[in-house]
Amino acid sequence: MTAREIARWRLQNQYLSAPHAASAMSVLDHLLAVQAENPRQSEWAVACRTANPAATEITGLLETGELVRTHVLRPTWHYVKADDVGWLLDLTAPRVLPTLFRQLTDQIGWSVASMDRAVAVVVEALSDRAHRDRDDLAGAFNERGMSVDRHALMLLLAYAELNQLICSGQPVNGKHTYALFADRVPAVRRLHRDEALGQLALRYFTGHGPATEQDLAYWATLPLGDVRKGIESAREQLEAFVHDGRTYWHSRGSAPFGSREPAAHLLQILDEMYRGYQESRMVIDADGLVPGGREAGIGMALVDGQMIGRVNRMLNSRVRFELTSYRELTQAERSALEEAAARYGRFLGLEHDLLIRS
Repeated sequence: MTAREIARWRLQNQYLSAPHAASAMSVLDHLLAVQAENPRQSEWAVACRTANPAATEITGLLETGELVRTHVLRPTWHYVKADDVGWLLDLTAPRVLPTLFRQLTDQIGWSVASMDRAVAVVVEALSDRAHRDRDDLAGAFNERGMSVDRHALMLLLAYAELNQLICSGQPVNGKHTYALFADRVPAVRRLHRDEALGQLALRYFTGHGPATEQDLAYWATLPLGDVRKGIESAREQLEAFVHDGRTYWHSRGSAPFGSREPAAHLLQILDEMYRGYQESRMVIDADGLVPGGREAGIGMALVDGQMIGRVNRMLNSRVRFELTSYRELTQAERSALEEAAARYGRFLGLEHDLLIRS
């Protein structure tokens, strides 16, 4: 097993290569959660894994409440099924909440009492009227003679999300809104901790595998001890192999089937193919071409599971992709990237332009 083969296997297990998932909910059920910091880009992160990418599918699921966009797993937004959000928050929020607490107390300078008052304002405002965006909630503070700057409000809302007080509401004019968690997830599914750890391990390694225990520990903000308990709990449904001194886990019976279409992908740098791992992330750079240091650009171009360049996407009357390649590209690779740009453009309902620089 080589790094390239692992990367191709991940494309397969993440539905990035055919056969794709039947729907967005199938993607979320399979991957368990998809990082969704940038709503427009993360819609594509889900849709590109489906057989018929539709720009309206995520919006529809958020409207019905079948899908939730909230802070879970790590201190950032993820899409997660409403059926899974409760037990995932029970399992992972206790590890993330201290980070938000320190930011609100040390950086913002709030006391515990002032945090409680601020959370109460949010809950009261959403009790009066749901599906309010961040600016609207800032107005609720102003109405009460309280001033909260944008950064503090962002941290406060994440803190309330992790405490299962609020979560995403119905999108309004394309904007993310908030509603009470109890209203949006009235039937919360809870799992015993040991069962939750087993579910987490099984579903992560099924959707993201092959991957290492360190990858899962990063993805779910859990200590290795908990990850190992989860692996042991799901052991009969998992298999492992060793590559380059690391043990990689995947679902039992899963096997790579080689290269499949599409051959190229234009993805955000927050995509699960990149951000879903830490220790073994760079199997997508088997030749060591990706520059080190701070990530450049907000997108990446993959060909045959390997990152061959960074991408910036610009929207106006058309969608324009500016790709800076890390090496010379063959004509076949350029054609595959053109097809990837066209697929993305069709999803957005726009004509596309692809500019490749070396």
